[in-house]
Amino acid sequence: MRANKYAGRCAECDVTVEIAAGQLIGLPGDWRTICVACSPAPPPRGEHPGWHLTPLASLDFETTGVDPLTDRVLSYALLDDRGHDFSGLINPGVPIPPESAAVHGLTAEALAGAPAPVDALAEVIAWVQDLIERGVGLVVFNAAYDLTMLRAEAARWGLAQPDWERLFVVDPYVIDWGIERGGLGPRRLTDVAAYYGVALDNAHDATADARAAREIAYEIGRRHPTVAAGDLESLMLRQVIWFAGRAEDWNHYARRVGRALDDPAGWPLSAPDLSNVRIA
Repeated sequence: MRANKYAGRCAECDVTVEIAAGQLIGLPGDWRTICVACSPAPPPRGEHPGWHLTPLASLDFETTGVDPLTDRVLSYALLDDRGHDFSGLINPGVPIPPESAAVHGLTAEALAGAPAPVDALAEVIAWVQDLIERGVGLVVFNAAYDLTMLRAEAARWGLAQPDWERLFVVDPYVIDWGIERGGLGPRRLTDVAAYYGVALDNAHDATADARAAREIAYEIGRRHPTVAAGDLESLMLRQVIWFAGRAEDWNHYARRVGRALDDPAGWPLSAPDLSNVRIA
């Protein structure tokens, strides 16, 4: 959760909360400040069956920007369900915006000797396809971004697409919304990791982010038996519904303030039209 930018009173106990001494909860346009003592906490772990008891893989990208159709992958982390971790850098062949480099530290100089996208991404796609063939769930925090970018990159470089329709995705970003309905304020990876007590010491490093996302998924399963119930196929269906609900909530706010709308059908892949994907 995000610290409060302004002093105020706790919405729960009415004590004074100084700037950055509390947290924000609520939905866009309806933020509320709460003190640390009133901060919500997840339920305790339990012992129950569910998809969280199966080994999961995890994927994360660091990129040139926030548009999955036009931006490029710069680094990747592939955490296998069998304990094998792979990571690598990619030379995108395009400029890296300074504001992006400031976030993850990946500059043109650092990537000058890295493999070309067509070679590196072919390995990523083969890894994803292997998960599909083995029926392994893939954890991706905000999958609609990373997986849409991977699909766009595959189209850009003429690579075969994974069999997306058979991929089991576990998206802690979407599942968290399904549980909390957006009521706990901003829920970036760092926010959700802190909420579930998951270590994330090097945010915006692909390996650190992928590892934290997978541990968050396990923690959600351990602490929410109704969410953990069922198999990965049933979880996929629930995530589609949750994502649509999250998008509709956002769109209600976005229409009032003139922000871009989300596609309620855009999970786990958004923007099926790849006609504007270009190599340069």
